[in-house]
Amino acid sequence: MKAYYDRRAIEYDDWWLGEGLYADRDRPGWEEERRVLEDVIAALPPLRTLDVACGTGFLTRHLRGDVVGLDQSERMLAVAREQAPFATFIQGDAFDLAFADEEFDRVFTSYFYCHLEEADRLRFLAEARRVARELVVVGSMRHPDAEAKRWEERVLKDGTRWTVYKRVFTGPELADELGGGEVLHEDRWFVVVRA
Repeated sequence: MKAYYDRRAIEYDDWWLGEGLYADRDRPGWEEERRVLEDVIAALPPLRTLDVACGTGFLTRHLRGDVVGLDQSERMLAVAREQAPFATFIQGDAFDLAFADEEFDRVFTSYFYCHLEEADRLRFLAEARRVARELVVVGSMRHPDAEAKRWEERVLKDGTRWTVYKRVFTGPELADELGGGEVLHEDRWFVVVRA
């Protein structure tokens, strides 16, 4: 997974923007809902926030307050520094956060949590709860006919093929899995829960 996302850094935002390999995908309402998602994130109170697995900073740039973005990929961080110059970015491990207990008010993560198998999910949650009192998770909405857990094949522009573990949720499912919380957004494509 780490190698896949490192190689995907230069084309990651194509997914958000519907460009490149994603230009021909049929995603009705995607662009409008993406803007709503960005507004939901921008409406979060400005707090000291750790954005775990921040990637290219595509969503980081909408967070307000004192923001630190963390990612394992220096390639992702290079893009993030351009997109969100107000934030501080560091390379690090999401399962062993190099921060003091309660150093942050919030941990934010998008599209990282949905790739975690059970042992890693529990490790991440323990670390997130150790460093912050609040957790906000952005993920993919589960449609009624979709499997909640699956392995997907992904292809990059260079033709390489990768197998990626993926989970999708409804808002209540994600809130329940996080031990309770508030569904901030739930629509056709995205779900956001604050726990």
